[in-house]
Amino acid sequence: MADHRNGSGQAANGKASAAGTGYSIDLNAFQTRLKTFYSHWDEHKTDLWGSSDAIAVACPPPSEDLRYLKSIALNLWLLGFEFPETIMVFMKKQIHILCSQKKASILESVKKSAKEAVGVEIVLHVKPKNDDGTPLMDTIFRAIRAQAKSDGCDTPTVGYISREAPEGKLLETWAEKLKSTKFHLSDVANGLSSLFVAKSNEELTSIKRAAYLTTSVMKNFIVPKLENVIDEEKKVSHSTLMEDTEKVILEPSKVNCKLKAENVDICYPPIFQSGGEFDLRPSAVSNDELLHYDSASVILCAVGARYKSYCSNIARTFLIDADPLQSRAYGVLLKAHEAVIGSLRPGNNLSAAYQAAVSVVENDAPDLISYLTKSAGTGIGIEFRESGLNLNAKNEQIVKEGMVFNVSLGFQNLQSESSKSKSKQFSLLLADTVIINKDKTEVVTSMSSKALKDVAYSFNEDEEEENPSAKPDTNGAEPMVSKTTLRSDNHEISKEELRRQHQAELARQKNEETARRLAGGGNEAGDNRSSVRTSAELVAYKNINDLPPPREMMIQIDQKNEAVLLPINGSMVPFHVAFIRTVSSQQDTNRNCYIRIIFNVPGTPFSPHDSNSMKFQGSIYLKEASFRSKDSRHISEVVQSIKTLRRQVVARESERAERATLVTQEKLQLANNRFKPIRLSDLWIRPAFGGRGRKIPGTLEAHVNGFRYSTTRQDERVDIMFANIKHAFFQPAENEMITLLHFHLHNHIMVGNKKTKDVQFYVEVMDMVQNVGGGKRSAYDPDELEEEQRERDRKNKINVEFQTFVNRVNDLWGQPQFNGLDLEFDQPLRELGFPGVPHKSSVFIVPTSACLVELIETPFLVVTLGEIEIVNLERVGLGQKNFDMTIVFKDFKRDVLRIDSIPSTSLDGIKEWLDTTDIKYYESRLNLNWRQILKTITDDPQSFIEGGGWEFLNLEATDSESENSEESDKGYEPSDVEPESDSEDDASDSESLVESEDDDDEDSEEDSEEEKGKTWEELEREASNADREKGNESDSEEDRKRRKAKSFGKSRGASLSSSMPKRAKLRR
Repeated sequence: MADHRNGSGQAANGKASAAGTGYSIDLNAFQTRLKTFYSHWDEHKTDLWGSSDAIAVACPPPSEDLRYLKSIALNLWLLGFEFPETIMVFMKKQIHILCSQKKASILESVKKSAKEAVGVEIVLHVKPKNDDGTPLMDTIFRAIRAQAKSDGCDTPTVGYISREAPEGKLLETWAEKLKSTKFHLSDVANGLSSLFVAKSNEELTSIKRAAYLTTSVMKNFIVPKLENVIDEEKKVSHSTLMEDTEKVILEPSKVNCKLKAENVDICYPPIFQSGGEFDLRPSAVSNDELLHYDSASVILCAVGARYKSYCSNIARTFLIDADPLQSRAYGVLLKAHEAVIGSLRPGNNLSAAYQAAVSVVENDAPDLISYLTKSAGTGIGIEFRESGLNLNAKNEQIVKEGMVFNVSLGFQNLQSESSKSKSKQFSLLLADTVIINKDKTEVVTSMSSKALKDVAYSFNEDEEEENPSAKPDTNGAEPMVSKTTLRSDNHEISKEELRRQHQAELARQKNEETARRLAGGGNEAGDNRSSVRTSAELVAYKNINDLPPPREMMIQIDQKNEAVLLPINGSMVPFHVAFIRTVSSQQDTNRNCYIRIIFNVPGTPFSPHDSNSMKFQGSIYLKEASFRSKDSRHISEVVQSIKTLRRQVVARESERAERATLVTQEKLQLANNRFKPIRLSDLWIRPAFGGRGRKIPGTLEAHVNGFRYSTTRQDERVDIMFANIKHAFFQPAENEMITLLHFHLHNHIMVGNKKTKDVQFYVEVMDMVQNVGGGKRSAYDPDELEEEQRERDRKNKINVEFQTFVNRVNDLWGQPQFNGLDLEFDQPLRELGFPGVPHKSSVFIVPTSACLVELIETPFLVVTLGEIEIVNLERVGLGQKNFDMTIVFKDFKRDVLRIDSIPSTSLDGIKEWLDTTDIKYYESRLNLNWRQILKTITDDPQSFIEGGGWEFLNLEATDSESENSEESDKGYEPSDVEPESDSEDDASDSESLVESEDDDDEDSEEDSEEEKGKTWEELEREASNADREKGNESDSEEDRKRRKAKSFGKSRGASLSSSMPKRAKLRR
């Protein structure tokens, strides 16, 4: 059998494995598909199966060539493996199989399943090694005649695949003997094609994974590879590109695709074509000619990958300095391709899909209709081309749910306007894998863009510079925007210049997006629900009969009812411990001990009015009580008991209040016998469970709809629903002490008594060991080397265990029921990381594909990139060793996130990362008062929009405006100096902003004084006189600053224009 198919050495639930072999047949799938085969045969016996009484399928010997045969497809579809040199004859009551001893031992396991599924008996005919199998074939023919006679038919009809020529001695002998019999023979290829048309959910999952691999190769390998070749003007042949791409497909990890290499294969050798020679058929071959990428060149790339024998396909066309005809033709082809996909809906004819493409070309470019391919693709599955599902003008078959198509459309041999021979003739091709669902058509290869701006590359910058005033078409169509400018004939544009151009475009898009959001009256506010405490009223005793019987007139603690009984006027008066604010004791000189109890009284600063105080407004409250005792030991015990009881009650009520604000989660569905949970053991959790006992590790299990973490203690259990996971991270240990899995959630959950949105599971990869021996150990000490090797082995072992768990969970999340959750473990990109201080300590912050995270130190940092409005890089300037990063969120009611003290050496890397993730960033030389800025925006969004949006942060724009006009400053600008106010808070908000400008003023004053050459005595005398004129010489520094800020604010308009650039005002 073909070893590269789908094999597992272990027998799992629903699978049968032959002893001593590495193959196991999925019995559940076998039974389901055998039922489908027989029911389809019964229903379409006359029209599709040629009125066959028996169906004979002979699978040829193995071959190194890629081929798609219906006999092999039936083996794979029914049994999951290819059984070479095996003959299967299906009859109504028996299935005869002629094969070798090894294959028979594997097929023995399906006998019982076949009997249970459709009531047929499997008869195995084992062919000896050097025998031609003739006697066994005669036995099968006698069985066919016997069944026909029992059905009252003298000459049975045997169906076979007429187009498959026999290969090998066994199949040639079978073909000769079959034709020499007096059976009626009919072709059953159409029946098999129809059988494979509608795919099950398992088959669709395999096709989606194949499509994910195909798209990843196109997006993450082919496109960067071509860009690099063209940018560096390398000479690479089509065949070399084909070989490199094939290697990547067979090793999915090279494109960050977490699929097992043994499950993948190529559909066909990858196709690369350029230089005027094009063949749009899948059988085309990548020749040994060099890749041609001169002006007006076209490059065609087509890639197909298989996962568990199910195919997917993608093709893209790349335009190099496209001429008008090429751009127009590509636009028409793209529109026609989308029209085909849009027409593939359940109930439509297949011919309607091709006619949709013809209509688009006839309407938009009738001169190109003769160049259009005669087909828009075929069905795809186990076979790369399902012959019954051709998308052409004549096929009247109906589109059904579960069908899968390779939608492939192109223009063949168009004539370019280029004068170069290799660019004179060109072709265009687009192909995508499309799944037909009940309510929508799903393009599973859409991750690789085919938009014109993403496939068109521009190199002729000199021509663009000669025509700087070129205007777009007057017909309203947007001009073609090339994806990127890779190089120029005379010079190269710097990365900084490319980044600046991209940031300018991002600024325009961001301002338009923000304007639309603010104009719509929303700011994408997050979940700002206030957590109102709704706990029940705390009552010690419901009636007087519940009070414990009085023993002595002493302070008593009732632990059961959480009450403190105080002797007042000869009676024991109960107080619930929650209403005691503080309790303390002290001793006087006469050895008298006093206990002082202060109660929570409504209306005091720390005890606001509650519902009870509003209900009984005329009540008199006890604020404080003191008691005296000679027994100091008793007083100490009472104080300690009250404090302990109060701490327990407060903790319980706080947890209850926290839980009251939680969003109700769905219930965890535990895995049953058919689905074993995916398990990872010996993990620690953060935040840790409460309690004072020894902490113990637990186990994380993936069940049907969520994770469960539990320890051996009954009360230590956490459930995390898949639907509540916003981001999942896997960070293996490299320079850290731990390997971890981290989940950032949509809604809070309780871990023990802690409310959290971040839950982490980790393992320490090495022990914290301190050498107490004193001296240093040699680097060549054998014990030291052995210990280091053990640590490396342990780290690698733990990382592999985590990686295996992550891969299996990713496979689980890849199932159709989780498509809407868009879940996949993300891994931090360490090479893009940088140190910074987001909270109180310096940590190493690392980007991922969708977030910015720090997962080692607590509190954790998880910032979703999609929630970021802009990023402002502050304190950026020459001579600065560090700078700060301020992240402004789309929810303007949310506080900005500041990451302080980032080394300036990381600035360029951060800019590059922000630019590649399409995040607009600005730079400033000072820290800004963002709370005031955001308040100004939310209070008056119209002024913010009219003032140019975020462009007030643009250093370059504000500099150029200040040089041209004084009036340019009068747009939107957040105020940086508050008017004089009695509020100290207002003064403190603007204090930092004013001080920085005051410092500059003082520097300029000192410079001017030094220029005049005054002595220190003269300067000191003038300062004293100035102080006497303004007020008391002993005024505090704070008062002088406040007066200075006030005078600065009044004279600002007159002085700033000449002494300071207007950027400083905007940047505050």
